[in-house]
Amino acid sequence: MNQVVLWRYGVLNSFKRPYCLIAIILLSVASHVSFAAGNKDGAKERKYLVNSLVKIADPLLSALSQNQLVARMPVEAVENGREQYTYLEAFGRLLAGMAPWLALGPDASKEGRLREKYILLARKCLHNATDPAGADFMNFNKGGQPVVDAAFLVQALLRAPKQLWDPLDLTTKDNIIQALKSTRVITPGNNNWLLFSAIVEAGILKFTGTCQMAAINKAVDAHMKWYVGDGTYGDGPNYHWDYYNSYVIQPMFLEVLQELLAANVQTERFEKIYGEVLKRATRYAYIQESLISPEGTYPPLGRSLAYRFGAFQLLSQMALMQHLPADVAPQEVRAALYTVIKRQLSFKGTFDSKGWLQIGMVGHQRKIAQGYISTGSLYLCSEAFLILGLAPDNQLWQGPDQDWIGKKVWEGEDISIHHSI
Repeated sequence: MNQVVLWRYGVLNSFKRPYCLIAIILLSVASHVSFAAGNKDGAKERKYLVNSLVKIADPLLSALSQNQLVARMPVEAVENGREQYTYLEAFGRLLAGMAPWLALGPDASKEGRLREKYILLARKCLHNATDPAGADFMNFNKGGQPVVDAAFLVQALLRAPKQLWDPLDLTTKDNIIQALKSTRVITPGNNNWLLFSAIVEAGILKFTGTCQMAAINKAVDAHMKWYVGDGTYGDGPNYHWDYYNSYVIQPMFLEVLQELLAANVQTERFEKIYGEVLKRATRYAYIQESLISPEGTYPPLGRSLAYRFGAFQLLSQMALMQHLPADVAPQEVRAALYTVIKRQLSFKGTFDSKGWLQIGMVGHQRKIAQGYISTGSLYLCSEAFLILGLAPDNQLWQGPDQDWIGKKVWEGEDISIHHSI
């Protein structure tokens, strides 16, 4: 309530001058108190999300930073032989989701000091994971799976280069590049896997200045061909009703194109493609939010459900990019993601007694896993935390919660639903 409003309601006219001044001061203080109170939702939810991310990350990063990951990490799997892949799976996927938060860098706040701790741990982990002489040296080229998780590791480096790449010593940088280049012996499948090879090459391009463009062009051309309409891509020539548009396809497609544009590679061509891909991603973010029920549940569709709330990577990414669909407020995305994440993490059996993730979508559910799922796979859930890359003073964290699409509709609010594209 400002002075104009006070005059309108005749408040100032009813007071003598000294009391007018007191009234204005009190109302000014009240407005600041009200604003602070309105921010409680965002501050509370950010604190919960930071603590949850740290809870997921700490056993893994602490062990790997000491070259003890293989020694300490349990390997739960439904098929034998996943031990050779699971450690890179865990590290690459976890760091990809953490990276935007780490990119904020350290500061004097409690959260800033916490970020500093995990930035330093992550750098040690990057050294140990790629040191050929180390106990936790990871598999980057045996079997097909390593190209997948090398891609997630690159995703992390691209999202936080100033914290996770620039400060590394030259030996570690060289080890990382050699590890990434070693994945070239793997031929990706004719599906979303093309983007794994593409983003690895995009990372090599960023950090060395050169790359093999054939893998990138193949992935870009194929996915433009596989677009099935209304913001959605097929996973290969056929449409799959699952969450791979968010687990992999749209986030990595955007990031590959962003790196090509940053490097001024075929700028005219890729600017046009990027515009189309971004428009589609914006539409898909709307679809993603629409899938979240008022209670924070979502349909158990398709494979890889053990990635839990990693299913909403794309929605979180579009909020991070501050490119949400029209009429979708950042506070509703914040509230929706917080509700989904808290619901799943609160369920008994999500973690084992030592804090490692266990297979399941809701709690511990071994039967929900496909043969390629193991403990390391589960850390893709961290991709839902991308919004933590927006600083605490960003609009997304300000103001009270707002109802998301599903909640508005099921509470009887009369809203306009977006049209397909």
